[in-house]
Amino acid sequence: MDTPTTTYFFLLGSNQGLRLGFLQEAIGRLKLLGTVNKVSSIYQTAAWGPIQQPDYLNVALELTSDLAPEALMQEALNIELALGRERTILYGPRTIDIDILAADTLIIDTPLLTLPHPRLHERAFVLKPFAEIAPDYLHPILQKTVAQLNTDCTDLLDVKLIARWPIS
Repeated sequence: MDTPTTTYFFLLGSNQGLRLGFLQEAIGRLKLLGTVNKVSSIYQTAAWGPIQQPDYLNVALELTSDLAPEALMQEALNIELALGRERTILYGPRTIDIDILAADTLIIDTPLLTLPHPRLHERAFVLKPFAEIAPDYLHPILQKTVAQLNTDCTDLLDVKLIARWPIS
C-alpha cells in the first residue's frame, strides 16, 4: 500500500546573519523531504514581537511529501537546529524559522503541531507570500481562501516584495 502524499504549505523566515543564505539552505534541506512545487518571492518585513531586532526575509513554499505532518514538523525543527536556531526569546531573532502553515484539509492540534497555523490569518507577512503561491487554498476552519484572508487582514506591518525566487 502506498503512503499518501500530502501537500504542505510553509513559511520560512530569517533575520540573523546571511538571511538569504539561511533561506536557500533551508529550502535545499526541505527538498530532501519531498518535492518543492512552488516558492514565493522574497519579502522583507519588520520583526513582529516585543523586542527590537533586524527585519526578516520571508518566503512561502509548497511541498508535497509522503511524511506524516508531525514527522515533517520534527524534520523542520531539526533543520532549524542544524542552521543555528536558538529558542531563547519568544518572538526573538533567529537564523531560520520554519512553520508549517497548512496541509491539505487537515485540522491538527497536538503539542508539536497545530494546523492550520493558528495565527496565519492575522499576519500580513504570512499571507502575502502564501497568497502568491496558493491564493485559492481554502482554510479548512475559516472557510476562506488565502486570497480572501490576505484582503481581509488588518495587520499594518509593512511587507515589501524585494526579489523574485529563485535567486542566483
